[in-house]
Amino acid sequence: MDDFDSLSHSRWECKYHLVFIPKGRRKVLSGQWRSHLGEVFHKRASHKECRIEEGHRMADPVHRLISIPPKYAVSEVVGYIKGKSAIHLARVYGERQRNDRGQPFWARGYCVSTVGRNEATIRTYIQRQEAEDQRLEPLNPWR
Repeated sequence: MDDFDSLSHSRWECKYHLVFIPKGRRKVLSGQWRSHLGEVFHKRASHKECRIEEGHRMADPVHRLISIPPKYAVSEVVGYIKGKSAIHLARVYGERQRNDRGQPFWARGYCVSTVGRNEATIRTYIQRQEAEDQRLEPLNPWR
């Protein structure tokens, strides 16, 4: 029970493997954006009382292991993080003083799966994802 978090009337452990991509699968998450984006995700997740346990910033997909309290829906947290990060990136890197709605930066959907008791396996998968993508890149005829 040591690894469980608590709310006022409950103990919980709700972790999710979350994957989402930039719109059009653009390879834009590199350079200074890549280093800055992790900080933005952590800050936005903490606003919803969530914690990013593991993550790897890659040029195309974003993989995160995120802990979300049961009082929030996964879709609510993902929508918040994607929306606020798009607004932040447009303000900082889009050279716009005011941006209320953000640019269409992220694709509409996302992939989520519950972690359960195989958390170590998911962490390893996320950490090794960039090397795997680089290994498979020459085999992709569409790029």
